[in-house]
Amino acid sequence: MNLSIPLKPFRTFGGAKVPHRKHTGSSPSEVIPTPEKVRIPMQMHIGAPCKPLVKVGEQVLVGQKIGDSDAFISAPIHATISGKVTAIEKLVMTDGKSVDAVVITSDGENAVSPEVQPPEIHSREDFVKAIRESGLVGLGGGGFPTHVKVNPPKPVDTLLINAAECEPYITADHREMLENSERVIDGMFAVAKYLDIKRIIIGIESNKPDAIKLIKEKLASDPRNKNGMAGVLTLRAIYPQGAERVLIQAATGKQLNPSKLPADLGCIVMNVTTAGFIADYLRTGMPLITKRVTIDGSAVTTPKNVIAPIGTSLEDMIAFCGGYKEELREVLLGGPMMGIAIPSDNFQIMKQSNGVLFFSEKEAIKKHTTACIHCGACVSVCPMHLEPYALEKNFEKRIIERLRKLSVMTCIECGSCSFVCPANRPLVHSIRLGKNLIRKDDAAEKARQEALKAKTEAAIEAVEAEHK
Repeated sequence: MNLSIPLKPFRTFGGAKVPHRKHTGSSPSEVIPTPEKVRIPMQMHIGAPCKPLVKVGEQVLVGQKIGDSDAFISAPIHATISGKVTAIEKLVMTDGKSVDAVVITSDGENAVSPEVQPPEIHSREDFVKAIRESGLVGLGGGGFPTHVKVNPPKPVDTLLINAAECEPYITADHREMLENSERVIDGMFAVAKYLDIKRIIIGIESNKPDAIKLIKEKLASDPRNKNGMAGVLTLRAIYPQGAERVLIQAATGKQLNPSKLPADLGCIVMNVTTAGFIADYLRTGMPLITKRVTIDGSAVTTPKNVIAPIGTSLEDMIAFCGGYKEELREVLLGGPMMGIAIPSDNFQIMKQSNGVLFFSEKEAIKKHTTACIHCGACVSVCPMHLEPYALEKNFEKRIIERLRKLSVMTCIECGSCSFVCPANRPLVHSIRLGKNLIRKDDAAEKARQEALKAKTEAAIEAVEAEHK
């Protein structure tokens, strides 16, 4: 098998040319002063929520574990400032679910917990356990627990470092590469060591030439790379280049079946900031307590990349950026393509936050929707070879079986179809709702099958009882 670093990306299908608007790419990150309080949700990851391990009135230290779960797919949560737990309250998340949130009021000390010690690692099992204890999840926005990702069910030979950062406005990963290139490289080599990885491909979009140049220079002088196992792949600056399935195809030439995992193709995909954190954690033992977040948008006085304790309020973040220069009309958690709109700035920074956009009336105006003109633009840009217009139509008619046949669950919700639609159809929104129809139908069918099974078992037991 050829495990060399490709000289150029393999061809991928679809994609949209979106405006980059990377206003903060050349501005060094700034550290926000310790906030007076933080509000830390007990679910900032895909999987089971954590249960609070602390009580109101308890004093906590930086890095102390304050939430955990026995579930395999979950991630522990740690105090991001020192101080007193002043509340454990219910918090409604962006998906409508209510979760516990631990509120900590700062004592101004930022005293570190004695629990914070560099992990002792002698094996792959030790490495996986340490990553879990760190509370690390995918820092590119996905929030999938990293200890699950670095413990694939089958051997892998390729580590893909996702540094595409294709969403407009967001530059947090770009700044990670420029400011912490050595720890990024240390982190990816650590993963390679414990997972017996043979090849590392760092995928960076062509609109970040400074990062490409710097990472190439660092790799060229790194003795761990004397055999050339790691290299940079310059990707086309087209959206959604950073989507996992698109990146895998661009880097390896292989298409990932929707029902398969990257490990089925011998790959692990990891965000570049995630790799950087791993190096820091192995060196210091400090769990995931801070996050670099791009704060931008037409309503922001001074857009910045801000390093803040997880749980910092958006009000504190925007105040650090000089407040609002125009009246706020819309807040987006994430970028304009895949971000989630929230009603106000009454929210907080979380583990998976990589950008928050604050828009004034001009950008927040919703475009007028007209009837589909059957132009096919949405089909031409879909990286998953879907027919978004047909998915929307069948969602509106609630034809569940047709949605299944059209592979609605394959959609990665990148938003390319909605972006190019001349009729301004809410394609992604309809597809998301269509997915919910499928999930509800699947849940109902599962309940029916379980009820039938229970009824059958009861009947069998009754017959057996009669013949005793």
